[in-house]
Amino acid sequence: MPRISILGVPIDSISLQEATLRIQEMLSSDLQHHVMTPNSEMLVEAFHNPAFFSVLQKAALNVPDSAGLLWAARKTEQILLERVAGVDVVARVCRELHEDTPVFFLGGRDGVAHCAFLALREQNPQLHVVGVYEGSPRDEDLDEIIQRVNKAKPVLLFVAYGSPEQDMWISRNLHKMPSVRTAMGVGGTFDFLAGKVKRAPMWMQRIGLEWLWRMIREPWRIRRICTAVMVFPWLVMRYGKARISSLV
Repeated sequence: MPRISILGVPIDSISLQEATLRIQEMLSSDLQHHVMTPNSEMLVEAFHNPAFFSVLQKAALNVPDSAGLLWAARKTEQILLERVAGVDVVARVCRELHEDTPVFFLGGRDGVAHCAFLALREQNPQLHVVGVYEGSPRDEDLDEIIQRVNKAKPVLLFVAYGSPEQDMWISRNLHKMPSVRTAMGVGGTFDFLAGKVKRAPMWMQRIGLEWLWRMIREPWRIRRICTAVMVFPWLVMRYGKARISSLV
């Protein structure tokens, strides 16, 4: 599976179907795997955050969840097959899962994880969810989370604490949950699946204007959106494939 480098972060050049197959292989493996869905904002964070940069480098699969990454690939004369949205990966993986594959939904707020689980199970009756828990990435919640996960013994764990917290949490704690073969940071995926947040129209997604839709619908995110549409392109234009460690 080919990988490219953007600001020093490895990104897998992969289709949605290939990502689904790769995760299915991980679920039947004896090893543990961390799946991430990097976008433009996450790469800016990684540029300034060495610990998060290291987590991205170690991930088993980095799915390109941003039109900005496709632009950056073209700008640096590399190839990404397509944008692969994290919400689409979760939906496709859950559709393809067998009923003997236990899944745990961790994170979200205000019961959104439970709503996402109900929506997915309605579409996929075979989905075997063994746990849904909000929790938080705070240290004081860690023991309770680990206890719940280990009691449920999931093979697949979805973690929705937002970036970079969710993936830093997975990196620190995956080894404490021995039944989990694959843990995936899913960001706002539960909100989309539960119908709490509406996705941009497909035509806006195709031409890379999803950021504009988010800014109109969620103006409180303007700072994060500006990071994706202004700071990220500037970093790519200046540094390209490499992350210059002396500048971080």
